[in-house]
Amino acid sequence: MSSQFTVYARPRPWLVPVLALTLAGCVMVGPDYVAPHAATPASWHADLQDGLNATATDPQVLAQWWQTLHDPVLTQLITQAVAGNRDLAVARANILAARASRGVAAAAFYPSLDANASATRSHNNAQIGTGSVGARNLYSADLDAQWELDLFGGTRRAVQAADADVQASEEQLHDVLVSLLAEVALNYVDVRTLQQRIAVAEGSLAAQAESSDISGWRYQAGLGTALDTEQAKYALEQSRAQLPTLRTSLAQAMNRLAVLTGRPPGAVATLLITPAPIPVTPLTLAVGVPADVLRQRPDVRRAERQLAAQTARVGVASAAQYPNFSLLGSIGWQALSAGNLFTTAARGTSIGANLAQPIFNAGRIRQTIAVQNALQEQALATYESTLLVALQDVEDALVAYGQEQHRYSALQAGATAAQNAATLALDQYTAGLVDFQVVLETQRAQLSLQDQLAVSAGAVTADLVRLYKALGGGWTPSSPG
Repeated sequence: MSSQFTVYARPRPWLVPVLALTLAGCVMVGPDYVAPHAATPASWHADLQDGLNATATDPQVLAQWWQTLHDPVLTQLITQAVAGNRDLAVARANILAARASRGVAAAAFYPSLDANASATRSHNNAQIGTGSVGARNLYSADLDAQWELDLFGGTRRAVQAADADVQASEEQLHDVLVSLLAEVALNYVDVRTLQQRIAVAEGSLAAQAESSDISGWRYQAGLGTALDTEQAKYALEQSRAQLPTLRTSLAQAMNRLAVLTGRPPGAVATLLITPAPIPVTPLTLAVGVPADVLRQRPDVRRAERQLAAQTARVGVASAAQYPNFSLLGSIGWQALSAGNLFTTAARGTSIGANLAQPIFNAGRIRQTIAVQNALQEQALATYESTLLVALQDVEDALVAYGQEQHRYSALQAGATAAQNAATLALDQYTAGLVDFQVVLETQRAQLSLQDQLAVSAGAVTADLVRLYKALGGGWTPSSPG
């Protein structure tokens, strides 16, 4: 229920400027947004080593971090993904929708003007009608204007919320961009890692085929046993059985890259079919300090804008408690013939004001405000949670990147030793100095360590990609939106 009072009067030329001055002095109810203070540690918990340092990140390097890997094929794939990825297209459409919604909210600042026109023909009933019997035409047209004054800031708060929604949708686009570029790079590293693992397996297969031939010759010469021959065969086939799995994974990684670039599976196979080295990470990397990361991460920026939008919506709900004041006006014409419709004699005008005040609504407005307050608390908790997750992402990536480099160094030394051991074992077996079991064990160890070395080389680069993603790399304020 609301009380409503309407006053009609003749137009006054001074009314509009007076009302404009009144509107300029109107208050805005509800809380004013203040960005929350983010209590962040002064430095990273993880030790910065292996080329990492706390120097402030170069914005341009961070925005195009994949250039530090110096891989033209990766750069080409990223360019294609930015142009064709469907998730980015969805995010861009969301921005357009948010901007249109902002326009809808801002339209409430302005008067509305409606035009109506009608023509009717009536015929009086001789039995119950009054006056002369016969046909009658009536023509009418009118213009109705209404302007709701934003006395308590409900419209202004709605526009504030819409502005923050637009900014949040822009940050969502940036977040999708950060994730997309990282996914392209990670899948590209998978492709190059799998190609290297296939090369290792094929090389091991050739070495084991040679061992199998040697064991066969020795058996035929009476220097070996049938057991040696069969062991060589099953070791050879066991290695051969690994290749289909690796090739399946390679094809799947290529298919994922094609879809990420917005094209059907198989579309990038020609570009990637020739094996190439795993991209090598740069010698040094500036990671900045936690506060830098929180300013750069799009997900944190989006959560902050969502909190701002929800704070403004508390004001929208609060404004519903207060009176609503509108100006009304109309100009109308009525005539019995179309030719006389827009004459001075057929014209009528009116102007007035309408005041409405809620009196009783069973607590609906109060509960709506409570809902919006609870949603504001929820948005604040989401923002704080996003901060913590962002810091965790970086800490995890720092540890993984540093430790994987140590693992790679150990595997590199182990693979070299295993290769030497396999060569010595085969030479000694050929000379009849060791059992064939020694050859099998050394070749198995060589294959395992070389495969692990390839996986670790890919993991080092993948961990660098994840670190750049955790730092919020891959976008700038001038990124397409």
